[in-house]
Formats: sequence, structure tokens, C-alpha cells
Amino acid sequence: MKILACGDVHGDSKFVKELAERAVKERVDLVILTGDLTYFESEVEGFLGILKDKGLKVLLIPGNHETNATANFFSELYDFKNIHGHYHIHENFGFFGVGGADIGPNRTSESEMERLVKHGHQKLMDKVKKDGVNLSKKILVAHNHLAGTKSEFSGISGSRSLSAAFYEFEPDLVLFSHIHEAAGMEDEWRGVRLVNVCRHPKVIEI
Repeated sequence: MKILACGDVHGDSKFVKELAERAVKERVDLVILTGDLTYFESEVEGFLGILKDKGLKVLLIPGNHETNATANFFSELYDFKNIHGHYHIHENFGFFGVGGADIGPNRTSESEMERLVKHGHQKLMDKVKKDGVNLSKKILVAHNHLAGTKSEFSGISGSRSLSAAFYEFEPDLVLFSHIHEAAGMEDEWRGVRLVNVCRHPKVIEI
């Protein structure tokens, strides 16, 4: 399975158009947007519509620049899937996510991120058990960086609850953004890639 992951598009229509064109060229199965879709909730009309127009399947979460209600609005408008505190299964690959960060205009506390990531993972595993899904891999999608990752070089601490979730739920891949200066940086924990895709789109085969 091939995905194209990126975060912090901040309403940039030109950037999103380039993202859509690359997704089509690379023939990806899913596009994943790791939050900060807008800039302080301001919307450039139709800026995400190009992804739908290209027939792309999109998973998204809110960042700290928009509320979950805004993420839900985009999800409903374009037939995308918001996995903030929720999950999605695509061809036996399970995605669970949590948006937000504990700084910025729309803050999400550590306790709330902990609750939401646990809820999303539990819902995923309940679905797997109920339907007898043979899950190939699990992917954690977050906006905030994890505590202990290289993105902390910025001086902004990562999320302790997300780091704890990594060790508890053992995902096979972790995607996040939030720290612009750390765009493209990767960590490897227990043989698992943790990738900062902040305005640095990455095509990843999983």
C-alpha cells in the first residue's frame, strides 16, 4: 500500500494542488493530512477540493490552527475521513489518529490527547475483532510531535501521551507534523519509522 502524507498546508491552494498532482502521479492509495489545514481557522474557498476532484481518498485530523468542527466540515464537504479520536481501515491497514497540540490558537491538552488516541485505537481493535479483520499494520496519525523525537530540537516539547501511546499500542508507522523547522526529520524507535511530514510531503510504502 502506498500513501502520501503531509501536514500544515495552512490553506495554501498552490501547495495543495501540487500535493494532489504528486498523489496522482505516484498512484497513491491514500492521502493523509496531519492537521493545520488552515491558518487560524481562515479558509481559502475550495482549497482542498482539488484532492476530491482528482478522485483521491483522504484521511485527515485537525491541527492546532483549527477546531475538530472545522476538520469535520472539510470531511463532510469533500467526503474525506476525519480520524481524530477515531479510526479507518483500508485494505487491512488500520489507521488511528489524534489531532491538536497543547500550544497555539486551538489547544488540546495532554489528557485529552491521551483519551482520544486510546479511544481511536480501541475503536479500531473493536472493529478488527468484530469483523475478523486480519490487520496487516497499524499507523498512528498525529498532529503533535512525540516527546523524545528529533522535532524537539525546536525547543518545543513533544507529547508525552503520544510517546506513551507508541509503546502501548505498538504502531508500525507514526506520522505527525506541527514543527515546521523539523520538516522531513525521521526517528526510528524499535525499528519503527516516526516521520515529521510538516509541509514536506512523503510517499511511503507500508
